[in-house]
Amino acid sequence: MAEKYNPDEVNVVSLVDENGVEADFEIIGNIENEGTTYFALIPVDGDGDEYVILKAIPSENGDADEFEDLVSIDDDEEFDRIADIFDDLLMEEYDYDAEGEDNE
Repeated sequence: MAEKYNPDEVNVVSLVDENGVEADFEIIGNIENEGTTYFALIPVDGDGDEYVILKAIPSENGDADEFEDLVSIDDDEEFDRIADIFDDLLMEEYDYDAEGEDNE
């Protein structure tokens, strides 16, 4: 089932990690870059100081506001490019924690 994203509302998605653990995340921002949509999310249960970045897999119906899944960004160059954009957008509110190290 596709998830619908509305930037004017609080959007919470449930994600399952590689260990099968489910957690809820709030979408705090999105960008489109080179035809791909990316989302910044914070854990609903967390302290809200750090965010994660995931890439959207578009829904099959082609609706720009719907996505089938959110996945990790495997390409280091792509990840760095998108992280820099989100850092500029969200820097005042959140820190990004990559592998336990804060990026400033």
